[in-house]
Amino acid sequence: MAMTQLLLLIVALLVLGHVPPGRTEFKRCWKGQGTCRTYCTKQESFIHLCPDASLCCLSYMFRPSRPPMPDNE
Repeated sequence: MAMTQLLLLIVALLVLGHVPPGRTEFKRCWKGQGTCRTYCTKQESFIHLCPDASLCCLSYMFRPSRPPMPDNE
C-alpha cells in the first residue's frame, strides 16, 4: 500500500513538473498591436519576425493597408 502511494506521488510530481506556468502573456510587437507567437491563428497574419525568432502575428483588423500600386503608363 505504501509503495503504491509513493509511486502515485512520484508520477504526480513528474506531471506537475511539465505543466507550463499559468501566465498567458505573450510578447507584444508591431506598435503593441501584434503578438509574438510560434504559430498565428486563422484570424491573424504574419507581419515579421520578433527578436526571439518567433512570428509577429497581427489581427486582420489591425493589419495596415497596402499602398496602391502605381500605374505604368
